[in-house]
Amino acid sequence: MRIVLALVAIALGIYLITRPISSLGVLVWFIGAGFILQGVLVLTDDDHHTSRWWRFAEALAWLAAGVAIVAFGGLTLRVLVVVIAIALCVRGVRQIVPALRAGAPVDTRIAAGAFGIASIGFGLLALLWADITLVVTAVVFGAWLIMSGVGEVRRLIRPGDREPSQSPSRVRRFARTITALVAVAVAVVACVVSVNVRSDTPDVDDFYSAPSDIPAKPGVLIRSESFTREVPDDARAWRILYSTTRGDGSPAVASALVVVPKRGDGGWPVIDWNHGTTGYAQPCAPSLLAQPFESGAMFVLPEVIKRGWALVATDYIGLGTKGPHPYLIGVDSAHASLDAVRAARALEPADLGDDTVVWGHSQGGGSALWSGALAPTYAPDVPLAGVAALAPASNLPGLIDNLPNVTGGSVFSSFAVAAYIANYPDVTWRGAIRPGAEPIVRQMSGRCLSGAGVLVSVLSALSMTRDPNIFATDPTSGALGKRLKENVPPTTIGVPLLIGQGEADGLITPAAQREYVDTIRRAGRQVDYRTFPGLGHVDLVEAESALIPQLLEWTTARFR
Repeated sequence: MRIVLALVAIALGIYLITRPISSLGVLVWFIGAGFILQGVLVLTDDDHHTSRWWRFAEALAWLAAGVAIVAFGGLTLRVLVVVIAIALCVRGVRQIVPALRAGAPVDTRIAAGAFGIASIGFGLLALLWADITLVVTAVVFGAWLIMSGVGEVRRLIRPGDREPSQSPSRVRRFARTITALVAVAVAVVACVVSVNVRSDTPDVDDFYSAPSDIPAKPGVLIRSESFTREVPDDARAWRILYSTTRGDGSPAVASALVVVPKRGDGGWPVIDWNHGTTGYAQPCAPSLLAQPFESGAMFVLPEVIKRGWALVATDYIGLGTKGPHPYLIGVDSAHASLDAVRAARALEPADLGDDTVVWGHSQGGGSALWSGALAPTYAPDVPLAGVAALAPASNLPGLIDNLPNVTGGSVFSSFAVAAYIANYPDVTWRGAIRPGAEPIVRQMSGRCLSGAGVLVSVLSALSMTRDPNIFATDPTSGALGKRLKENVPPTTIGVPLLIGQGEADGLITPAAQREYVDTIRRAGRQVDYRTFPGLGHVDLVEAESALIPQLLEWTTARFR
């Protein structure tokens, strides 16, 4: 029986070491079961020196803690990260203190001190990068099961094996010292890199602070200032703060960039640009990023300016301004897009005209479709001449269902889940996300896609390639699925509509896009649907793409 259990432990360890999310879920059960078992042992302990009522209370506490650990697995793992970090730091201090005492050999003291410093460094890193810590914990948990099983098999097969000598040789002592120094070097380098990576996140300055009384009327220009970062030489630009409304009608503020040609007669036709995914967290506003236009997939701003058009580019609610950001939530995003044009028209130096065409890519493509549908009722003072949605996030259930098949897809899933949980009370972490994935998803959702910190998210995502599904249930069902369906763009777009799709797009698949286009056509609406062989998700909107000349020609026709 013992050898069977040992082999099961080895097999389970091999399985879990390649499936960190499953491993963390099992670990939660192990911890919870341990607490429950301790409660049972206390309850059944025949200790005459302890009051029966005291034993009952202690057992009840152990049992309740065990049940809570299993029931709130995500919280358990977040606490586990803190426990691991504290344990590493305490272990480091315990190693450093003896190293400071005289008497032991110099190499032993150096090794102990170095291991202590390294342990403290790794403890700090555990707090800084909680998702990586949990992935490592999952791997270590699987490895522990394997080693425990192998050890048990060895003891059963060769019961007479003696324990190795406790007196280390000079060679082993030297190797231990070298290992300790290498560990210190790794910890120091990792800490320095971590500080630099975390400092890469933009600071949200006071410009984005909402006034004490947000204007009740949407599209009111609150403040503006000159903007120069990555602006073409033949253009001038401003960033603006303006009022808008959420889907429930509550007031909010959003920010945007306004770019116009330097030379000409003014009255510029407007491209209402809806950017692609930059992140979910507040610092991820394009206007805050080092590349404010290209980070959101606007690669043809020079051409826009050359043609005598203006660009109004919303950050959306919750990027730059106070959140939550309505990522892949249609009404809120469309309101921010249309209100940006309203506010930009109040910016006198910009001198915008009335003609407006909406462009959007990916996340912004979905927002562009919503803008086209809502403009006649929400913003009749912003009459649209057309909508161009490029690889739009249109078929949201199809998009979310496909993300586990996309390398790094869990990063985009984290943005969507965090947004829907923050914006919809019926979507919860416990209902949407597996306990083992929750802390990792929380960490991912707080990093900007263009920042250096996203590399940590990518590492976490890559570690889950064998276990990519972060969802507790089918994400297209339940509360999350219901809300995703609600945010599929309407088919009631009455202005000329262009949808562009790369046939090599693995993120927003041609099949999912075709489903949405077919829905529009079945509703009796016209759509100019163009596909481009060999082009992926971002390739589609780069300056060299075959789409771009067609998009510019199509837009020129709308402005006529």
